[in-house]
Amino acid sequence: MSVWTINGGNKLFGDVKAQGSKNAVLPIMAAAIITGCETELINCPELSDVGAAMDILRHLGCKAERRDGAVYIDSRGMNRTDIPHELMREMRSSVIFLGAILARAHRASISYPGGCELGARPIDLHLAALKSLGADIQEQGCNINCFDSGLIGTRINLKFPSVGATENAMLAACAAKGETVITNAAREPEIVDLQEFMRKLGVNISGAGTSVVTIDGFGTRRSVKHKIMNDRIVSATAMCCVAVTGGSITLNEVVPADFETAMAALEYMGCDIERGECTVKITCNTALRACYPIVTRPYPDFPTDIQPLLMAACLTAAGTTEFTENIFENRYRHVPEMCKLGADIVVEDRVARVTGVKRLQGAEVSATDLRGGAALVAAALGADGRTVIDDNGHIARGYEDFDRLLANLGADLSYRA
Repeated sequence: MSVWTINGGNKLFGDVKAQGSKNAVLPIMAAAIITGCETELINCPELSDVGAAMDILRHLGCKAERRDGAVYIDSRGMNRTDIPHELMREMRSSVIFLGAILARAHRASISYPGGCELGARPIDLHLAALKSLGADIQEQGCNINCFDSGLIGTRINLKFPSVGATENAMLAACAAKGETVITNAAREPEIVDLQEFMRKLGVNISGAGTSVVTIDGFGTRRSVKHKIMNDRIVSATAMCCVAVTGGSITLNEVVPADFETAMAALEYMGCDIERGECTVKITCNTALRACYPIVTRPYPDFPTDIQPLLMAACLTAAGTTEFTENIFENRYRHVPEMCKLGADIVVEDRVARVTGVKRLQGAEVSATDLRGGAALVAAALGADGRTVIDDNGHIARGYEDFDRLLANLGADLSYRA
C-alpha cells in the first residue's frame, strides 16, 4: 500500500524537467509490434503503466527491457496474439494493443481493460473502427476475439474524437490494403508523437494533430529510435502545485502550447506566467481568485486529466469556480477526500462548484485514481499540518519519482511504496 505523508506550508522553488509522456509512450510501445523490428525508446518514463506494457510485450513473445532511461523492444520473435485478463487489468490503455496485434498477426484475443475506475470507458468506438476495416469481432463475456482475412482501407468516421480509438484505428490501418481516412480524429499532441514514430517504422501516415488522419501504405524498417515527447500533464501538475503553495518554478524542455489552457486558467487566477520557446516560468506570490468556468472537452480544449489539479488550486481561491466534466462521469471521486481537508465543494451530476476557503487542514485521505491522487498531493502541500494519503499505487502509474521532484522544490514529504 503506497502512502504519502505531507507536511504542508512550504513554498516551491526551482527547476523542473518534465518526464517523458505516459500517454504518448504506451501507444508507441504497442506500435512497436506492428512489424518485427528492434526499437529504442528514449526519454521513456519509469512508470508502473510502462512496466505493465513491457509485461504484455514479453507475454506476446517480444523482448522488452529498460536500460539507462530507455526502453528496448525487439518484436521479431512475437509468437502470441492473446493478452490474458491478469495483464489487461493492470492498465486501462492496454486495449491499444488490440489494433497493433491485429495489424501484425491478423488475429487478436484480449479481455476488457482495467486501470483507474473512472466509470464507463466503452471501447465500442475502437471496435467499430476495426470492423470498418474488415475485422470480424466476437465478444464472449469479458473476452474480445478479432480476426481478419485481409483488412481493407476505408473511411472511418469516429462518433467522438476518442484518443484510444484514433490510435487503435491508426495502428490497425497499417495492415489494410489501400488508403484509410480517419475523420473526427483526436487531435492531442500524443497522437502527433505516435504518427512520428509510425513514420519511422515505414508507415505512410499524415494529418495527426488535425481532425483527419490518412494512412496509406507501409514499408518495414529493421530498427527504429524515437524520443518520447515530454509529459504536458506532469508540467501542468507542477504548475498547479505552485499555485497551491506559492513560490516560483521554471519548466524546461516543454512545449508551452501543449498545455496552454491550463496556463491561461492559472494566469486568470493571479499567477504570473512567462512563456519561452521551450520553457515556462510560473510565479505565485499573491492570493488567488476563483477561475472562470472550466469545461472539459477533447484537445485543444481543457483536458479532463488536468481538471482535478486545477480544482486543487481553486480550493483556497477567493470566490467560486464551476467545473463541468464531460469526459468521465466518475472524475469527481477525489472531491469527498478534498472535503476532508476542509474544502467547500458541491457536486451536482457533472458540475462541481468549488468555493474557496481561507485554509485547508491536514487529514487522512485516500486516492482513488491517478490524477485525483496527484490533486490530493497538491492540495496537501498547501494545507496546515500533516496529511496522510493512502495512494494504493495510483500516482506511480503516471508520475515518475513525483516525491523526489516535489522534495527537490522544497516540499516537506515522504513516500512509502
